[in-house]
Amino acid sequence: MQLNLFASHINFLTEISSLNTTKNQLFNFGTSSKKTKGILVNTSLVYDAKGYGFDLNSSSNVKINTNSFSALKPTYFSVKVPEGNYQIEVVMGSPEKESNITIKAESRRLMLDQLSIKKGKPVTRIFNVNVRTPKIDDSQNVALKDREKDILNWDDKLTLEFLGDVTIQSIKITQKENLTVVYLAGDSTVTDQDVEPWASWGQFITNHFDNSVVVANYAVSGSALSSFKGGNRLKKILSLIKKGDYLFVEFGHNDEKIKGEGNGAWGSYSTLLAEFVQAARDKGAIAVLVTPTQRRAFNENGTLKETHGDFPDAMRTVAQKNNVALIDVTKMTTELYEAWGDEPSRKAFVQYPANTFPGQIKTLEDNTHFNSFGANEIALCVLKGIRELDIPLKKQIKKEVSDYNPKKPNYISNWTLPTSDRFEITKPDGN
Repeated sequence: MQLNLFASHINFLTEISSLNTTKNQLFNFGTSSKKTKGILVNTSLVYDAKGYGFDLNSSSNVKINTNSFSALKPTYFSVKVPEGNYQIEVVMGSPEKESNITIKAESRRLMLDQLSIKKGKPVTRIFNVNVRTPKIDDSQNVALKDREKDILNWDDKLTLEFLGDVTIQSIKITQKENLTVVYLAGDSTVTDQDVEPWASWGQFITNHFDNSVVVANYAVSGSALSSFKGGNRLKKILSLIKKGDYLFVEFGHNDEKIKGEGNGAWGSYSTLLAEFVQAARDKGAIAVLVTPTQRRAFNENGTLKETHGDFPDAMRTVAQKNNVALIDVTKMTTELYEAWGDEPSRKAFVQYPANTFPGQIKTLEDNTHFNSFGANEIALCVLKGIRELDIPLKKQIKKEVSDYNPKKPNYISNWTLPTSDRFEITKPDGN
């Protein structure tokens, strides 16, 4: 008996040591003892001190099968890992039934979109996830907003969210050093929105690159160029960015509100844009400027109002003067919204009648922030821009991603994506 207890203790310590020191972690799910490699998860284990398990009160959604786990409600599996970029290999499918699986990572970054799997035909998919902490060095940290401190992007673990009719056989997590990293600097229209119904293009573009790319989204709601820099987010990026990586920079919505001498489109905005570009270039990285997404504001004749003033032109000028790649999302979203028209365009934004979501007693009507459908359409605009640039990244877009024309957009009637069950009715910072 003592020997058995001792052996169990040694096995537990071995698992913890393996989790903390190796770059490869393999989790097999099921009650079968035939799987000898990796860690066997044979119960709906709640995430705890072991450093892995089903998280966010979702363990009760899990059924453990012989060689897999299955779930019909949103289910989270978390693993404690250090900061870094990770390649995730997921084996999915059931011998008894068909599956349809969506996977999101961390703060709702889309990684796999409604993959249908036939009965008895397991499928493996690979994608990359960036995991980060606020720490820059022993004396400096990213200044997180209060609303950010409890979100999945900034905790000490990697979290995968499974939605749909889910059957998962195994998850392999491998730290990768040689990926092309696309860093995003921006505001609420770019950031990974942690909860429904809010969404931004940065958390949907993740699903459109091949497995040689990982997206590291440092954008934050309510930020301008100056506050992004002042909160040490640029410094954090520069501490990690390497030759061949990318820095995408999209600001404007909040910069417009900064008044006073020396500010404005042709003042501090232009100066800071040039500074961000040069900082990336000094590290051997490629800078890409992205003009701000339009607000949904129509004239009576069906055309879109210009709500960004001189800021898009100022960014275009900085790009031209400094020979910087530019994606004109202001132009593309103007075409996009006008193609939809006033009423249909509402379907791309967080506009919902009362009681659509839990605890929502008032109508939501936001003309700046997107829902998942709208965010994906903006991501497709950005991909169109990448394909039109002379940069290597365009060859790293998945081959199955079709060309996109904002003058002939998709419609929400053809859009389906399982909804996460974490909601917040309070709108993101910024407008």
